[in-house]
Amino acid sequence: MSKILIIAEHLNGKLNPATAKCVSCASKIAGAEIHVLVLATDPAAIAAEAAQIAGVAKVLTHAHAANGNALAAVYAPQVLALASGYSHVLGPSTTFGKDLMPRIAAKLGVSQVSDVMAVEDSHTFKRPIYAGNAIVTVKAPAGQLVVATVRTASFPAAPGGGSAPVESVSIDFAAPTHTRFVGLEQGGGDRPDLQTARVVVSGGRALGSADAFKLIYDFADQLKAGVGASRAAVDAGYAPNDMQVGQTGKIIAPELYIAVGISGAIQHLTGIKDAGTIVAINKDAEAPIFEVADIGLVGDLFKVVPELMQALG
Repeated sequence: MSKILIIAEHLNGKLNPATAKCVSCASKIAGAEIHVLVLATDPAAIAAEAAQIAGVAKVLTHAHAANGNALAAVYAPQVLALASGYSHVLGPSTTFGKDLMPRIAAKLGVSQVSDVMAVEDSHTFKRPIYAGNAIVTVKAPAGQLVVATVRTASFPAAPGGGSAPVESVSIDFAAPTHTRFVGLEQGGGDRPDLQTARVVVSGGRALGSADAFKLIYDFADQLKAGVGASRAAVDAGYAPNDMQVGQTGKIIAPELYIAVGISGAIQHLTGIKDAGTIVAINKDAEAPIFEVADIGLVGDLFKVVPELMQALG
């Protein structure tokens, strides 16, 4: 039987939905016993959220002053102290997971399996390569502890309704002195987080300026949506880097994705391939974005978007 440890991602006392998506991935492994590890200064509220995820057998917590901020250098030795009792250690393929999981794999002397998008069996997985143009099957050595990141856009969040027991664990570790927390900068204000938003509105280079990009913010606010941008728009300075969607940005899977003035380069399409419904607005009828869009509007975005906003009230 596989025994799986998932490292919980959380911020400001709230569990990130990426954790429930990791549980969904882990549940694809037959006979898996799933535990979630919460590392925090005060893990009680976060652990209570994790305990409600269906499929979780147990929630482990470790309270420590050094866990006030999610630093990989601090988290890794705590995870390593528990890892030997598990067949798998999973984390989300988010900024958090991409920072933490390679450290764990390196310390354990195993090769990490990255961006798991499908589970074949306990040691066989599928992951995208070449900007999502191909899918490769990866098989970890039998009997070896598997360290992997989960492509959260490929899995739905596991539902609630669980009632897993919460257990405090004792971990003897010395917090590293070579790494310290300096600060956290977050964008987006009160808008939904880009990677967890049900609706996302993204703008491209066709907006023409940072001032014009305000139209995207207004449209998104009306829809209570997250805001994204193409790499071209980010490189031009219209939007901050943390809004970039695509191969070198964020991989997202909203229920509705509205691409405004985005041509649809393959690198951008990689970031939205798992979106439920894709709406494209572009004056170029030959733009590649229309090849993947479920709904396409050919027209001047500076006319179409205000008309849509007026129609939506």
